[in-house]
Amino acid sequence: MKGKILGILTVLLLLCTSLTLATSDPWWNVRSSQFLDFDNIMNLLSRIALYGILGIGVAFVIITSGIDLAIGSMVCLCGVLLSILLKVDYQPENAVNVTQIVAAEQALYPEAQASAFPPGSTLRYTGGVGSGLVLTVDAQLPNGSLRVRETLSRNEKSGRIVPAAPIQSFTADSLQATLPPDFSASVNDQLQIFKPDGAVTVQKIVAIERSATATTLKLAKDPGPKYHDNSFAVTLHRSQRCSIPVAILVVLVVAMALGLTHGLLITRLRLQPFVVTLCGLLIYRGVSRWLTNDNPAGFGELQQVLGPVASGRVGLLYRGDSLVFGIPIPFFLLIGLATLATIFLTRTIWGRYLLALGRNEEAARFSGINTSRIILLAYIICAVMAAIGGMLFALEFNSISPSSFGNSFELYAIAAAVLGGCSLRGGEGSIPGVVIGTAVMQILNNLITLLRIPQSLEYTIIGAVILIGVLGDEMVRRAAARRRLKQSLG
Repeated sequence: MKGKILGILTVLLLLCTSLTLATSDPWWNVRSSQFLDFDNIMNLLSRIALYGILGIGVAFVIITSGIDLAIGSMVCLCGVLLSILLKVDYQPENAVNVTQIVAAEQALYPEAQASAFPPGSTLRYTGGVGSGLVLTVDAQLPNGSLRVRETLSRNEKSGRIVPAAPIQSFTADSLQATLPPDFSASVNDQLQIFKPDGAVTVQKIVAIERSATATTLKLAKDPGPKYHDNSFAVTLHRSQRCSIPVAILVVLVVAMALGLTHGLLITRLRLQPFVVTLCGLLIYRGVSRWLTNDNPAGFGELQQVLGPVASGRVGLLYRGDSLVFGIPIPFFLLIGLATLATIFLTRTIWGRYLLALGRNEEAARFSGINTSRIILLAYIICAVMAAIGGMLFALEFNSISPSSFGNSFELYAIAAAVLGGCSLRGGEGSIPGVVIGTAVMQILNNLITLLRIPQSLEYTIIGAVILIGVLGDEMVRRAAARRRLKQSLG
């Protein structure tokens, strides 16, 4: 195994040297190399970190002589789940459904008691053709309806009304809107401002001051001169579906459940790993598209909070206040996970069981190892790593297209594991080797970009790399077999 790691490390160094010279102008002036550009190196480290996490996960499965083709789709599913769990909604307070509008009577029929809207109340009606109307309650009728002062142009069968408040004044210099003292709002809510003609805008509330005579809201931006007078407002209260720690925990638990399902189908029903994970690839992709209605998903305002976890840098070199070079935060996560995985694989009895299972499952079973439990563990680890990678990828891109996000990620992960010394026959694997293999794959991808090789050849290169890795593994295996045979003969 040390020989394989040394070999792939040599390939990595030769590849870096060749690409440095090939992108220098002239070739001996390495300072001009595009490959050694700080931005390129930071981007490479980020790619290595994210794909390396996936590679570590799939390495555990390959060591058991299994395979996981569902990694890319699981990356997509986990990213989609995280975005759904962290979705932030803004909804008006005290919104009431309207079952009917009778234009001839100038009457609204709300689902709530009419007493909730005393005469003189201002309402904003939405839904139907007359959406965006500003209405004033004239009277509460005995039949439970509300008569309004404005002339209604047509009948409606549904809609929604929300109590609104007049904006008493707006100070453009300080971005402060003054409203009645009983106006309900909180910092980070949104203020929906609208005109009687239907014009509407939404601004974030950043500060609130209350007094006995008024509520003063400071807004993030000026809504515009036309909203400074004769305008009304409704508070859109902020509601986040799930806290960030709980959302991450839920995604990890779902991934563990999916990995456990893979393992149970393989160990209990004796299905082939290829078939199980190929079905998972299709199922998880379909579920992701269904959850989002095949629309892109993202994190909205939370991207500012969570985005630095995936795209942030730990600065090492600055020019003035500008960052010149830094280590991507996910790279530190990769180092931590790789260290834990290495300790698990080489320093624990579970790791030794995993390697023994990959070399000969039947012999491992006869020696007292619970092989089913070890296989379950391998697929759970792989799924959890895919979930971690999926969340980081989603946070970095902040745009998850469920039809394509994560496509072919399993190819990069498997190629990195094979290049790093994991034998597809099982029983061999090294986590440092997987990390180095990931670096080789990403530098090859970087080579395509820097040398302007057609992107259509990307998969050709990946396939060739996997083939070379398998051929190298076969040659090493045969050489070792011949050496053992010679030693046994004498």
